[in-house]
Amino acid sequence: MQNERCRFWICGLANVLLLAGALIRTSRATREVPRQPTLAPFVQQHCVACHSSSNKAGGLALDAVSKQAIDRHPEVWERVVRQLRARQMPPVGQKRPDERSYEAVSLGLEATLDRAAAARPNPGRTETFRRLNPTEYQNAIRDLLALEIDGATLLPRETASNKFDNVAVGDLSPTLMDRYLTAAQKISRLAVGSPGRSPGGDTIRLPADRTQEEHVPGLPIGTRGGTLIPYTFPLTGEYEISVRLNRDRNEEVEGLREPHELEILLDRERRGLFTIRPPRGNEGHTQVDQHLKQRITVTAGQHQLGVTFVKKPSTLQETKRQPYQAHFNLHRHPRLSPAVFQVSITGPYGAKNSDETPSRRRIFICRPKNPSEEDACARRILSHLIRRAYRRPVTADDLNTPLRLFHQTRNEGTFESSIEMALSAILVSPNFLFHIEQDPPRVAPKTAYPLSDIELASRLSFFLWSSIPDETLLTLAERKQLSRPQVLKAQVLRMLADPRASTLVTNFAAQWLHLRNLDSVTPDLRQFPDFDDNLRQAFRQETELFFESILRENRSVLDLLTANYTYLNERLAKHYGIPYVYGSRFRRVTLADNHQRGGLLRQGSILTVTSYATRTSPVIRGKWVLENLLGVPPPPPPDNVPALKDNTVAANLTVRERLAEHRANPACRSCHSRMDPVGFSLENFDAIGRWRELEEGVKINASGGLPDGSQFAGVTGLEQALRKRPELFVRTLTERLLMFGLGRIVDEKDAPAVRGVVRQARTDNYRFSSFIVGIVNSTPFRMRKMP
Repeated sequence: MQNERCRFWICGLANVLLLAGALIRTSRATREVPRQPTLAPFVQQHCVACHSSSNKAGGLALDAVSKQAIDRHPEVWERVVRQLRARQMPPVGQKRPDERSYEAVSLGLEATLDRAAAARPNPGRTETFRRLNPTEYQNAIRDLLALEIDGATLLPRETASNKFDNVAVGDLSPTLMDRYLTAAQKISRLAVGSPGRSPGGDTIRLPADRTQEEHVPGLPIGTRGGTLIPYTFPLTGEYEISVRLNRDRNEEVEGLREPHELEILLDRERRGLFTIRPPRGNEGHTQVDQHLKQRITVTAGQHQLGVTFVKKPSTLQETKRQPYQAHFNLHRHPRLSPAVFQVSITGPYGAKNSDETPSRRRIFICRPKNPSEEDACARRILSHLIRRAYRRPVTADDLNTPLRLFHQTRNEGTFESSIEMALSAILVSPNFLFHIEQDPPRVAPKTAYPLSDIELASRLSFFLWSSIPDETLLTLAERKQLSRPQVLKAQVLRMLADPRASTLVTNFAAQWLHLRNLDSVTPDLRQFPDFDDNLRQAFRQETELFFESILRENRSVLDLLTANYTYLNERLAKHYGIPYVYGSRFRRVTLADNHQRGGLLRQGSILTVTSYATRTSPVIRGKWVLENLLGVPPPPPPDNVPALKDNTVAANLTVRERLAEHRANPACRSCHSRMDPVGFSLENFDAIGRWRELEEGVKINASGGLPDGSQFAGVTGLEQALRKRPELFVRTLTERLLMFGLGRIVDEKDAPAVRGVVRQARTDNYRFSSFIVGIVNSTPFRMRKMP
């Protein structure tokens, strides 16, 4: 199959490229791109045997489509254009045309395809019902009820489909529905502030591999370790805070060799101070932390609960090597001091209702003075909530179920408890739980139609904020003003400047760059003993702050590849070998021109999630670059090809030498010859992102290349090769943003829109906002197709 695929492309695309001369001559004569090139003579003369209708080598039959107009088979020619743009075919080693020929053929095909798309728009079709994922649900609750929740604990994690977890999320099983019902009841109770039948509680457990020897951001200076917990207290009252310390396998408190002081703080104010002492004689460690309990009075609403230790003076050990920063493993790098294992919050005791929480102010926009006013006030409250929750004007049917529940429960409870029940009904309504885009009446099948302003507002807010529209956006949509070009652009820029746009970092970028995979990464501690959760979180924060700087400063997206700065705290700076960075606070650090750090490909987060637990993986790294930065992923491996077995080769061989086994296998060669050279250029970074010059005592060979045949050495060469042809990277970024914004797969029919966004962004130096504005104004985002 690989040979047939190569024969197809060598024959097919080589003859496509023969058209370049004619295209160049035509463009010189007419000074414009030809409207409808024909490929029939070349295909018929040279390629019938390779890709006839009876022998679809490479999955295509160009002998048939080449006899017809290009716009009759746009999906086929879009695939051809993508391969031409990536310079992937003809394969390296075969006779290849020059750059001018490549460009001429590509431009000619694109111009024809773009004209056909403009004449017959095909925006694709999003699902009519698409469920909110946990992130969207969490943000929607925040903006609807002014209540911070953890969607990941209330709802099961979504499985990412085609890169993003908001794509094709449509099912609602009975088990999942039960989770939504439970979540709605809990959220309604928290928002309204109704007393529970008995005190409830939550337990927050810290990661086992977290080092707690240094300061935690957000806690007072002069403290070390512990945790800072943003927690919503449902009612004003007393809450018991209890702390349990980390123990080893012998159930002894780790690091307890002398007395230590532990603080409990609420909003940075000390509410409790305890002394922890080593047990005496045969007392054992059972009672060491039994007294770490404190009842505190807390007002309803969100507070910052801190549990930390008073830091003792420390001295720097005199060692030939930099001492390890990780201290959590009993046998390798034991804790130097006690550490917090978990914090439990129980209450409230002696609860009191309060009108001072943001949630209650958001809900109770009116107060009935007597029973005769209750119905009107309830209707007003529920209408206000439904409008925001359903993201559209309220109808009489929308109010039926919530009002019925309000009336049914009013005789048994208070006005507020009845509102709580009605709110629960709103939160489990399909109108809240699903993105709903309904087809308008009297539109012919297979016809494209523009979205309504209401639907556009919802698409826009979930794209940029992963949440519901705010009052400004919803009001403009209701007035049918949002779709006006200048109004829409102004709203996009306003929303990008809003703090809620940070979801493009924590939601979009985290999935695009695979940052979410960091939580499941645990390098082999025998080879990487200095890795801990602190370093894992520092990796994530560096990349998130870096991406956010591109967003907030509206920089060129090409700076993602070659920026001369990054964000560091002391822990990460020591890992990278960068001096003069102290403390837990992240700050922007400008780097020298020849520094080893900077863009995405030099950051520990990317380098770690693309490695194995024991070593680097040029295959995974190469595939990551091809797929996420260039948009030309290799095909999946054949079913009968075994994985590379490290224990079948000498342990002192470099990774490059070990991978020679796969490149020598004919079944593997075609794909590994594309992936491996890309990954080899990153071999100066080990499996946790540290810079190295040697591997197994041998100087690292970081020479590599791209599938277009370009050769280079090291990460700098790879970055320069990517920036040399920036259209590949910016096209891939545009496709990922469009997929995230639409919540559906982006395919060949969307290619003309993607090119339009890229062309517009090029005129603005590829600034981040130009991509967002272009996508929001694109045909796939503004329109939808009838089934």
